[in-house]
Formats: sequence, structure tokens, C-alpha cells
Amino acid sequence: MNRTLVGLTRHRAQPDRPDGAAAFVDVAAADRARKLVILAVAGCGLVAVFLIAVTVGAYRIPLTDVARVAASRFGLGGGGSDVQETVVVDIRLTRIVLAVVVGAALSTSGAVYQGVFRNPLVEPYILGVSSGAAFGAGLSVMFDVPGSLQVLAFTFGLLAVVLTYRLARVRGQLPTVTLVLAGVIIGSLFSALFSIFQYLGSNEQLRRLVFWILGGLHRATWDEVRWVAPVVLFGVLLIWRWAWSLNVLTLGDDEAAALGVPVERTRRVLIALATAVTALVVSLSGIIAWVGLMVPHAARMIIGPDHRYLIPLSAMLGAAFVIVCDTVARTLTTGEVPIGIVTSIVGAPYLIYLLRTRLVAVSGAV
Repeated sequence: MNRTLVGLTRHRAQPDRPDGAAAFVDVAAADRARKLVILAVAGCGLVAVFLIAVTVGAYRIPLTDVARVAASRFGLGGGGSDVQETVVVDIRLTRIVLAVVVGAALSTSGAVYQGVFRNPLVEPYILGVSSGAAFGAGLSVMFDVPGSLQVLAFTFGLLAVVLTYRLARVRGQLPTVTLVLAGVIIGSLFSALFSIFQYLGSNEQLRRLVFWILGGLHRATWDEVRWVAPVVLFGVLLIWRWAWSLNVLTLGDDEAAALGVPVERTRRVLIALATAVTALVVSLSGIIAWVGLMVPHAARMIIGPDHRYLIPLSAMLGAAFVIVCDTVARTLTTGEVPIGIVTSIVGAPYLIYLLRTRLVAVSGAV
């Protein structure tokens, strides 16, 4: 009897051994900490890229002078020359802030589309929003309606996706393959109409159409940035609130429905939010290719498929990427290269890399 009590005492005195659940909790906590560190590093990198971009250009301004200009704007004394204040505040900051907004919006929308379609090579333009926006911009240019370019581009960008959604619905169902095919059809239709504008337009109209469709942030003004930045931020936060539902949706329709997620409603809301954000920034910047495809895919490789972390990382990486591309576009030559050309030059090799690695992986699996 005494030996039994001694044995029980010794057993209770030993520290509890971690069971499978405790080990799982430890691994999950470590993984969460790692992802938070990645997000923190990405945030610091975005700030660094932002500050460097302000100093770089045909007229170089040291960071100390930029700090003095910023201090004077906030009433903290200091202040640079009139030329420095004009360059920093009215020229560079407007387009850099717009670059942050555009990059975050396109990358977040790309992450949503890739999650909804369960395909890491999908981009936000797949349902025709870019072609519809181009047609709206073409209408504004051809009929020379003042102040209508952004409004018409945004309106027809949304209209294109609505038509795609209506065309893809079959007997009350919305198959993914049908939705993609409908997007290709509607996008081709609006692209053909835009080509008519290019064919009939004058030299000046053709120049405006080409520059718009190639993308650019040189038209940025504080009046636009002041209202579009909060709207896009609100849209990105709304999308992020749906991150858990998007995680479940990537498991498949049957699994998501079994877990209590209304599949059709969730897909509709996410596509609507991503489309609205995309159409808004495209109406201001034109068509900037590859951002919504490359950046979310790269972010997924870094942080994993959990959209609670993937969406903020995609937003930050997208913002930094567009800042870098815009800085290259405005400093590469004495003029300005459309930013869409720069992103395409970067994007094509990246897609080749993905294609080769996926082929190697598939060949190895076979």
C-alpha cells in the first residue's frame, strides 16, 4: 500500500508531458509568430521603399530635406525651398500615395480571385473589368466629355463583371469554368469595341487611349488621392474581414457548405468587393498588368494560404512593388515610360519561372 502511494506521489510530482494537443498548440503559436514577423518586416520594407522613392527622381532631394519639408507641413518648423516643397508634396507624394493605393487594391483583389477560383494563376481582370473600364475610358476620350473618364471607366468596369456574372449563370448555378469563359467572352467584346475607338480616333485621341491603357500614375492629384485612398482602405478591410470564409471556400463548395458557409453568397460578396476595388483604381491609373497575379502568388509562397495573413501581406507587397515600378518608370528615361510596360517586363519572366517550376513539379510527380 505504501509503495503504491509513493508511486502515485512520484508520478504526480513529475512534470506533465506535452500531449499531441499541446504540441499542436505550440506549433500553431510558433507559426503565428513567424507570420506576424513576416508582416512586420514587410511593413518596414514598405516604409523604406516609400521614403526612398520620395528622394529619387530627375531632381534628387536628400532625405533630410524631405524631412524638413514634411515638418513644415505639420507646423513643426524647418521647411525646404519652394522648389523642394513643390516637387515633394505636389508631384512625388501624390503619385507615390496613389501607387500604394493601386498596388494594395490590385494585390488584394488578386488574392481574393485566386482564392475564390482556387487557382494561383488568376488575376483581377479575368472577369472583364479591365476591358470594360477601357471601353468606358474610350467613350470619354472619343466624345470629349470633361471629367467623365474616371466615372465612365469605373461604371463600365463594374458593368462588364455584372454581364459576366449574368451570362455565366446556368439554371440557378454558377460553375467556375462557365464564369471564367463568360469573362473571356465579355472581355473580348469590350476589347473589340475599344479597338474600334483606336481605329477611328484622331492622332490626339489615339495617343490618349494608348497612354491610358498602358497605365500611369502621372495624372495623380491630391483631390483624387484624398477620396480614393479611404475608399480603397475600407474595401480592403472589408475583404480582410471575410478572410476566414475565403479560407473555407478554398476547400471546395461541398466542404464549405458542410461547415456552414453560404457558398454562393460568399462568392458573390467577395467578387463584388474585389471588382469594385479593382474598377476604382483602374479608372484612375489605367490598366497595370501582372500586379494582381504576381504579388498574391509570391505572398502565398512566403506566408502560406491563410488569407488572414495573405491579404495584408499581399497589400503591402503590392504597394511596394507598384512604388518601385513607378519610380523606374519616371526615372528610366528623360520622359516617362508607362508603368504597365515596366510591370509587364517584370511579369513575363516571373510567369516563365512559374511555368517551368510547375512543369518540373508535375513531371517529377509523374
